[in-house]
Order: sequence, then structure tokens, then C-alpha cells
Amino acid sequence: MVVARTPWWARTWPLLGWATLLIAAFLGSRGFIAAVAGVALLGTVFAAVHHAEVIAHRVGEPFGTLVLALAVTVIETALIVSIMIAAPTESAGLARDTVFPAVMIVCNGIVGICLLMGGARHHEQGFQVQGALAALAVLVGLTSLALILPNYAASELGPMYSTSQLVFAGFVSLVLYGSFVFIQTVRHRDYFLPVQDDDEETHAPPPTAKTAVLSAGLLLVSLVAIVGLAKSLTPTVELGIAKLDVPKAVVGVVIAMLVLLPEGLAGLRAARSNRLQTSLNLALGSALATIGLTIPAVAAVSIVLGQPLALGLGAKDQALLAVTLLLGVVTLGTGRTTVLQGIVHLVIFAAFLFFAVAP
Repeated sequence: MVVARTPWWARTWPLLGWATLLIAAFLGSRGFIAAVAGVALLGTVFAAVHHAEVIAHRVGEPFGTLVLALAVTVIETALIVSIMIAAPTESAGLARDTVFPAVMIVCNGIVGICLLMGGARHHEQGFQVQGALAALAVLVGLTSLALILPNYAASELGPMYSTSQLVFAGFVSLVLYGSFVFIQTVRHRDYFLPVQDDDEETHAPPPTAKTAVLSAGLLLVSLVAIVGLAKSLTPTVELGIAKLDVPKAVVGVVIAMLVLLPEGLAGLRAARSNRLQTSLNLALGSALATIGLTIPAVAAVSIVLGQPLALGLGAKDQALLAVTLLLGVVTLGTGRTTVLQGIVHLVIFAAFLFFAVAP
């Protein structure tokens, strides 16, 4: 809820998150410290969502959702690049194993729960179909270039591009994402504005500039702490997954879910407040930013370090991605949604999780 003054917990949790992150860096994140880190992560997520909503209320749509999507993606991309530089021989498939789960979580998990909960509360919800289809068109182009075409562009390299192909893919990804942001915020901004808005919070007076600036700083602090805490919990997650005897790739799925928690909660709150357009702006924008910013960054690092970069998905994951994109066009192609569309998205998300655990 947007308020005139920043509540104490929204100030405290980011600081506690950073304190826990520093303790975990020195003492490790096992046992009690891991439990504390988990609690701090959840608290910091709620703080990040609050600050994102304050900023969104101040700057309006679609700029508010763009702020959160870009902030999370930039920090996540920086984390991936840092790992690639630190361990170049072990991170050939890191970008693919991070980007693909993020796309599936956003397009099926977050979109699905938003459609389900929004439909359960409001029966039927509307949104701007032009904006949704524009985002899906760009998403089809980005995912095809980044995750499918590498398998066929240079057959002798397997799931990897040649250097010239990698340069082209990175450049085109930036062009596509930059074009979408221009369309979303300038040329056709009206495609991404709510068609209806029955939420009393949105009609409240906007926060002051001072409050918005404070929230912007605390949002950045919160998001860095969230990504850092999620990374610090990786050994604990890996240990639990090893005990469960499931594929190690599940670690990437779990970490991606933790990192995407702020966007998921913000989208869910918007859908329950009958602001489905905001939920879709956040979800689809996040998926586009994940690919459009991450692929050029990791491509540049790969070329500079001369290390391999495996981007192409396996046959099973390609099929899941194709179903996800087709489903998005069908469910979001009418401008009206009910709980049924949410259930279908969540079933595909459950299938993704099941085949990740039991390949």
C-alpha cells in the first residue's frame, strides 16, 4: 500500500538483509545462518515490493513496472557475468540455465498465478491486447534467437554460436529490447495503460518526490541484498537437492524463483487489485529484459575471455518453450481473462518443474 511516509519495516528489512549477507559471507550459510538468511530474504522481498509500488505510483504506468523489471534484471545479469569471469571453465551453460528458467517462471508461474487469483476475485479481467501481443512478438524473436537457433546455426558447434553469430545475436537482442522499451514508454504508451482501474490505492495522492527518491535508493539496496542472499543460499539449496537426488539444474530454478519473488508478489498484488495490465507489464517486461539484457552481456564476456557459451536448449526444453509461447498468444490474444487461463499456465509451469526434477 502506498503511504505518505516510508514504514519502519520497509527501511529495516533491507538493512537486515545486508547485515545477514555480510555475516553469511564470513561464516557461511549453513544451518542457523541459512535459516536467518531465508527469513531476511523474505522480509527484504516484501520491502522491495513496497518500494517498487511507491515508485510506480509516483511515475505512473508503464514506467513503474519497468523500473522493477530492469533493476532485477540488471543485478541478476551482473551476478551471472561475475560468475562467468570468476569460473570461466564451469559456466558455459550458466546463462542458458538461468535465462530459460526465468522465462518459464515469469510466463507460466507469475502470469498463471496472477490470472488465477485475479480471476478468482474479479471473475473476468481486461487488459490492452495490443500491448500484450507486442510484448509476446518480441519475446518470440528473442527466445528464438537466444535459445533455439544456436542448435541449428552452426551444427559443428552443437548448442553454441560461432563468434560472428554471437556478436549478431547479442546486437539484435539489444535492438529488439530497446525497440520494445521505446514503443512501451513513448510511441505507443497507451497500449500499456490500464483499461480499468478500480483500486483505491492508485487514486490516492502520489508520494512526494523525497519519498520516491528514498524508495528508489532502498529498492536498489533491497534488490542487491535479495540477489546476494539468494546466491549465498545456493550451497544449502545444492545440499538439499543432492539429498533428494534430483538434477543439479534444479538449483538454477530455485535461485531464479527466489530472485523473481519481488516481481511475482508485485504482480499478484496488482492482479488482486484488478490491475491486470500492471501485472502483465511487469511479467512480460521482466521476461524481455532477462533475455534482451543478459544475452548481450554474456556474449561480450564470452568473446572477450574466449570461453565457450552454450545457449541452445535441449529438445524437451525447446518443446516446453514453444508450448509456452503458443499458450501466451492464445490466452492473451483476446484482452479478457478468467481463472481458466491461469490454470492452464500453471499446469504448464508444473510440467516444467516436474521435468526439471524428473528429466
